[in-house]
Amino acid sequence: MKNKKLLAVLAALAVFVVAYLGFTSLSGTKGNSQATNSEHKTIGVLQFVTHESLDEIYRGIEQGLADEGYQKGDNLTINFMNAEADQSQIQKMSEKLVADKNAALIGIATPAAQGLANATKDIPVIMGAVTDPVGANLVTDLKKPGGNITGVSDATPVADTVELIQAITPDAKTIGVLYSSSEDNSLSQVEAFTEAAERADYTVVPYAVPSTNEIATTVTAMLPKVDAVWTPTDNTIASAFPTVISAAKEAKKPVYTSVETMVEEGGIASVTLSQFDLGVATGKMVAAVLNGADPAKTPVEIFSEGTIVVNKKVAEELGLTIPASLLEKATTIIE
Repeated sequence: MKNKKLLAVLAALAVFVVAYLGFTSLSGTKGNSQATNSEHKTIGVLQFVTHESLDEIYRGIEQGLADEGYQKGDNLTINFMNAEADQSQIQKMSEKLVADKNAALIGIATPAAQGLANATKDIPVIMGAVTDPVGANLVTDLKKPGGNITGVSDATPVADTVELIQAITPDAKTIGVLYSSSEDNSLSQVEAFTEAAERADYTVVPYAVPSTNEIATTVTAMLPKVDAVWTPTDNTIASAFPTVISAAKEAKKPVYTSVETMVEEGGIASVTLSQFDLGVATGKMVAAVLNGADPAKTPVEIFSEGTIVVNKKVAEELGLTIPASLLEKATTIIE
């Protein structure tokens, strides 16, 4: 009997020791993760231009980093620069961020990411909202980037946008596409939209502008020749969007966009990707790289599932009716 009691005590003691060692191991693992984030990191961010969409991406980046344990002002310093669409500043700022030996670099929008990519082949560069990374010569393969660059790509859901145009403006036959000829990401979007729209029997007329200086005259020439206007995710157009909306409103022509904030500014509707969520995903990818992930082996994350945003007020001003079925599907209705 005594032997049996002794065996029971020894068995209980063994279970306790195993459990204790397991707990210690788990605690040690968690402690190592926190130790990684407790080491202060400094990163550089280059934003192409100031406008609400890119500002939302930057806010999302800060949130994504914080979600992963990197809090600005605590264990993280962010060197932020904005080129304000000046190509010469992109080069200078990229070189400065590289010279400052930041642990990682973030390029918000294609021109900014390209500037950073040209400035370094060693420091990790994370793309924020680059629509066509391969076409922009930033990576050679989305699944296996192979260099010091990876990031997040926003694939505009153009086929869904064409369906939106059909539903709201069923009598439209000609669509004018306004975009910047200097942005590689815009060119790929225009090609995809044109293909989708022509399959739906629309006539698509492209209007390219080299800079914001030509937008007013281009829009004035375009509006009498089209029934509706579509703009891709384009930083040049976004930065001068009030000019586009002012002329379109006077001409009584609807403007379909690719970004929610531009619908809020006067566009009629969009199938849009959340710029903030894009930023959050970018921030989390930066955190992974800071924690040791290899950009060369980190696939580019693709955002392509959009949500419907409609501006009911603009539709009423243009004498258009948004179908009830579409309003039911919309995630955001501006009235």
